[in-house]
Amino acid sequence: MRFAMAAAVSGLAMMAGWAAAGETPSQADAKAQALLEQMTQDEKMSLLHGPMLALVQRSKRPDGVVIGAGYVAGVPRLGIPALTETDASLGVSNLNNQRPGDVATALPSGLAVASSWDPEVAYRGGAMIGAEAHAKGFNVMLAGGVNLVRDPRGGRNFEYLGEDPLLAGRLVGRAIAGVQSNHIVATIKHFAMNDQETGRNVLSVTMAETPMRESDLLAFQIGIETGDPGSVMCGYNRVNGVYACENPFLLNDVLRRDWGFKGWVMSDWGAVHSTEALVHGLDQQSGDQLDLKKYFSASLEEEIAQGRVPQAAVDTAVRRIVRTLFARGVIDNPAVPGGSIDYDAHAAVAQATAEAGMVLLRNERDVLPLAATAKRIAVIGGHADIGVLSGGGSSQVTPVGGFALVVKRPGTGASSFASRSYGPSSPLAALRAGRPDASVEFNDGHDPAAAAALARDADVAIVFVEKWATEAEDAKDLALEDGQDALIAAVAAANPRTVVVLETGNAVSMPWRDQVQGILAAWFPGQRGGEAIARVLTGAVNPSGRLPITFPASEKQLPNPMLPGGDAQPADKETRAVYGIQAGLKPFDISYPEGSDVGYRWFAKTGARPLYAFGYGLSYTRFHYDGLKVAGGDTLRVRFTVTNTGGREGADVPQVYVSRNGRAKRLIGWDKPTLKPGESREVTVTADPRVIGDFDAKAQRWVVPAGDYRVEVGASAEDVALAGMTHLGRQTIKP
Repeated sequence: MRFAMAAAVSGLAMMAGWAAAGETPSQADAKAQALLEQMTQDEKMSLLHGPMLALVQRSKRPDGVVIGAGYVAGVPRLGIPALTETDASLGVSNLNNQRPGDVATALPSGLAVASSWDPEVAYRGGAMIGAEAHAKGFNVMLAGGVNLVRDPRGGRNFEYLGEDPLLAGRLVGRAIAGVQSNHIVATIKHFAMNDQETGRNVLSVTMAETPMRESDLLAFQIGIETGDPGSVMCGYNRVNGVYACENPFLLNDVLRRDWGFKGWVMSDWGAVHSTEALVHGLDQQSGDQLDLKKYFSASLEEEIAQGRVPQAAVDTAVRRIVRTLFARGVIDNPAVPGGSIDYDAHAAVAQATAEAGMVLLRNERDVLPLAATAKRIAVIGGHADIGVLSGGGSSQVTPVGGFALVVKRPGTGASSFASRSYGPSSPLAALRAGRPDASVEFNDGHDPAAAAALARDADVAIVFVEKWATEAEDAKDLALEDGQDALIAAVAAANPRTVVVLETGNAVSMPWRDQVQGILAAWFPGQRGGEAIARVLTGAVNPSGRLPITFPASEKQLPNPMLPGGDAQPADKETRAVYGIQAGLKPFDISYPEGSDVGYRWFAKTGARPLYAFGYGLSYTRFHYDGLKVAGGDTLRVRFTVTNTGGREGADVPQVYVSRNGRAKRLIGWDKPTLKPGESREVTVTADPRVIGDFDAKAQRWVVPAGDYRVEVGASAEDVALAGMTHLGRQTIKP
């Protein structure tokens, strides 16, 4: 499909989305302008900033407003509602129990969603959490994280959707569309290059325009085209020395001029540094108590009075906000606290998401699914008797049923950023329920010798291991902590039929890989994660997840073997804007030598062999690819046939990659057909020219060079089943 045709299809989809969600674009424009003309200056200013209500004295909070991440006063006399904002992409957060006793359905981590490689899984999860947000009284959901996984030590990678801009962009767009189907606004975040956590308040990413456009910015662009978010949230970091929330290149040139974004830009909480940010593209100051000043209220009024900030900038920002509220149906479909929620149905969505995203990494001698002859099953470690691990930070969801266990880091209180929390879904209980014919015994794994003794007498041993991740802090390395590697080695030595279940927010190292027969990546599996794990292990579910990130063999293979910025000032209250500026903290410059060749592209470029490749994943059945047909010319189109040659029904994820001389391979598309034994299906993939092209920063356009292109079809970025060549003519595309 030509880019123009793709744009037309995208435009039709966006129009359909407008009709379902609220006013058409022209209606929203007209109504926003009409209200703007009726507003006083004070009313306009009130829409440009707001506090975290949890930090406001109870006596000064507005009556009847649900407490969440942020609040922006509305204009009641004109029917403009207050903005009630909640975190985050994995469910309705209740950070630090600010709404005592309130729970919500916890989605699996973003990497679990990405591992499904299924845009409709992303949509259903977004629709579910958006429905809960609306029922609880929220009309803005801070959901839609799409920062690329540039380094597997990134603390917030678990929230995001992997290392490839096409995969991440399509999935985040569908998740956003799901959220916004509930007449609320979703954000896409954190714009842009906010790919690390430690030092995020002082990091400045140095990168030229071309590699940015071809990687991180392309993920945002595809996500915005696919999901049409009402808002973009800018990040804490600097880009080429300029704060992301007052970066005219990012906000005015790229986002608005080139991409035509019509919504509003909100800051991250504590990420505003000047009143001039309004002119440079920021529309709204979020959590204004966290900044050095309330830049978009008292300071802004003074700047306008002195002529340093034009009144037109205020009017433009207000118009964008009000227009979006009409367009997304927020004004005509108010969110009122106390709506009904079918938590059982929503838990089923979370469980289906977890099942679709689990990745079977190793299955020697068909140790999985658990054989009917396995009558003695040892379950070891990972708090599997209690529940499943979740990531920390603003995406932390208090699950239905409450936390089964919270492990506080010494000296940190009960902060969601520093406490490992476990949802009440026990894999041990689920395995016992799924295998009532077997004796399923548990050992906590604290004593490797005792665990090995239990494993020695079992038909199969299942070891649960974990590596927690949290916002505001990157991991120091890829190793499992607390002696878990030694635990696995001891159990595997006692029983070769050992399976390892990984509950992690990132890739991890596996010095024990060749000693075990099975490895299942369960990520942070959410509300019914225990049930999902048990169903995959027992074979009730045939695993179909594929890796959305590369698992390196060691940190030495990474573009930055030492995490850049790892020794910068931590991302804590001392480096937030209000403290950092006063302390005179200087930016900590970092760079990414891989440029646009993120993840698997870097491995293809360097020839390094990873532990597990991007796109990798096993099934309980087998698939065969044949019949490759590649059409070139003006449009790159690939056709081939997938056949299930195994003995049970399953879903496959055939992937198509393209490369040319001097350019690392790039994912151009995929499909996820579910096939019965012996069934075949033809797959067609049409390339987005931006994915195979180059961004010419001087000419400000995408260019697909004329030449020969190699097409590969396979089950991962490294597994090439079919290959062919084609010739493409030169194309140029607007940015």
